[in-house]
Amino acid sequence: MPQSMSQASLPAFVINLEALSGILDKAEAFATARKIDPAALLHSRLSPDMFDLTRQVQVATDQARRGAARLAGVEAPSYEDKETTIAQLKERIAKTVAFLKTLDKSKIDASAEREIVFPLGPEKKGHMKGDDYLNHFVLPNFYFHCTAAYAILRHGGVEIGKRDFMGTIPLTMT
Repeated sequence: MPQSMSQASLPAFVINLEALSGILDKAEAFATARKIDPAALLHSRLSPDMFDLTRQVQVATDQARRGAARLAGVEAPSYEDKETTIAQLKERIAKTVAFLKTLDKSKIDASAEREIVFPLGPEKKGHMKGDDYLNHFVLPNFYFHCTAAYAILRHGGVEIGKRDFMGTIPLTMT
């Protein structure tokens, strides 16, 4: 049986957002142990022209929340981008996960052939079929920002590894 749109999206968002929250826990512990102001980590970036850690987390949650909402045909809750602490970023992640768990999977599954219209900057709109929107826009953007957040923290010295990035995946071992 082919994978449904909800199976391809919701678990990926939830697992990766929870992993992101976990690496933020490790970042906070790292800052405390080293007597570093956590704000130094939050404002870190990999390159001058890239978003800092705070913005990477905000955009990752935006991609999951807005992308899933568009697929479900509902309005996404709006979040102000005002987080200044690790605790506030973790709260934003938790709110996003809670929202994702309210979405009707059958509506997401029915979106594969439906046209999704989404903003591309302040004045342009993108148009894609739901399956293309999920697979070629939302998921790549979501993973990019989760990966960038992970890389910023790893580059900053936080002791995290691949298992931290992957989170708790549904795995059966024999």
